[in-house]
Amino acid sequence: MRHRIAKKHLSRTPSHLMAMRRNMAQSLIQHGQVTTTLPKARETRRFVEKLITIARKGGIQARRLAEAMLTDRAMLDAENQDQYDAMSDAQRQKVMAGRSGRRHRAGKVPASYNKSKIPFVASSVLTKLMDEVAPSYKNRPGGYTRIIRLSKRRIGDNGELAILQLVDPNETAADAGSGKKKGTQGLRKARIQARIDYLEGRKPRNKSGSSGKAAAKAPAKSDDAADDTIKADE
Repeated sequence: MRHRIAKKHLSRTPSHLMAMRRNMAQSLIQHGQVTTTLPKARETRRFVEKLITIARKGGIQARRLAEAMLTDRAMLDAENQDQYDAMSDAQRQKVMAGRSGRRHRAGKVPASYNKSKIPFVASSVLTKLMDEVAPSYKNRPGGYTRIIRLSKRRIGDNGELAILQLVDPNETAADAGSGKKKGTQGLRKARIQARIDYLEGRKPRNKSGSSGKAAAKAPAKSDDAADDTIKADE
């Protein structure tokens, strides 16, 4: 029996499941969002949340742990894709396989390369995770991703589709720094309160506040109108 096993196997072998989570996590870090089925998105979300939490600590130890979980792959920026497609096979090999730095790809062109022919080299997903993604969530204790369910279904098995994306760190910082709570009530909560007031015999509340203020204002208006009519008769 599957005791003490929190993850879902999704009808896959352990090696296949790990490869699927790594590939989807790498694509999520590279592009910011991925479109997949809802069960895959939920499983990948748990994996990515733990990965970013480890990467937030920084340092060589956190990098080693993140690399052991995620592995690494080369990635190109979108603005360099057209120029990369026009290169020869030998130049592409240098762009993708050439390692800059001692330990990992940092996106810096080595000094031995001809920069007129190879003006850029590939960076890595792990570098983007450690240098860009994880530091942006430094002040956020979890909740780095969100799942948006789509109305359309996948063709073939009618599976539920969803978008798994990284939360915008700028919106998160603004919401956390404001410290203000919303003063409006939800529609369901307002209906429940109106029902309680009716059963207990109290007057229903209006949006502006208590009903007494509105009732106090009404006679004052009627008295002013009466004075105006008397002056007009005189």
